[in-house]
This record gives sequence, structure tokens and C-alpha cells, in this order.
Amino acid sequence: MKKLLSSLLFISTIGFCETFDESPKYFADCLILQDENSIICKYEHERLEEDVEIKIQWINPQGEISRERTIIVPAGHGSIYDFRYVDGRMKGKWQFKVIEGDRETITSFDVE
Repeated sequence: MKKLLSSLLFISTIGFCETFDESPKYFADCLILQDENSIICKYEHERLEEDVEIKIQWINPQGEISRERTIIVPAGHGSIYDFRYVDGRMKGKWQFKVIEGDRETITSFDVE
């Protein structure tokens, strides 16, 4: 019985430790809302104790930067949003790229 309880305790401890992964998370994703004529992109990063400057780029299907912005993410904040209208966008695969220091986070989406 002790071996069974020890084994269960060990397995649950390992599983619990894996749920609290301390490695920093960087993530970008875009959502197209046709009924609202909008493309909404979100970038998430670990919350930091100081302001962080990031650069956002919208890259069209021809590989050209159609929009570039520099944004300050205030200390303690973990995400930013940027949006564009669907109408007027070139059809094809777009990229949403965020540059934070020497890290680049990129996601892509299709405009049909």
C-alpha cells in the first residue's frame, strides 16, 4: 500500500511541476472577422517589470511591409492588439510579425 501511495504521490508531483512551466511565452495569432470587416492580431509575451519596446509589421503576400509600428508595452502588461480592415487588403497569405529585442514572433493568415 505504501508503494502505491508513494508512486501516486511521485506521479502527481511530476505532473503538477510540468503545469507550472517557468519558461517565457511568446505568441502571436490573428483572427479575421468578416462580418465586422476586421483583422485582429494579438501578441503575448511574459509580463516584465519594465517597459518594453516592440516593433509590429504587417507583411503582404508579396513580402512587402504594408504597415510598421513601434509600440511601448507598459511594465506588467502581457499583450498588445493591432487591427486592420479586411477591405482593401491584397488577397493571399499575410504575416503578422513582432520584433522584441532579438526575438521575432510571426504568425500568418489568409485574406480571401
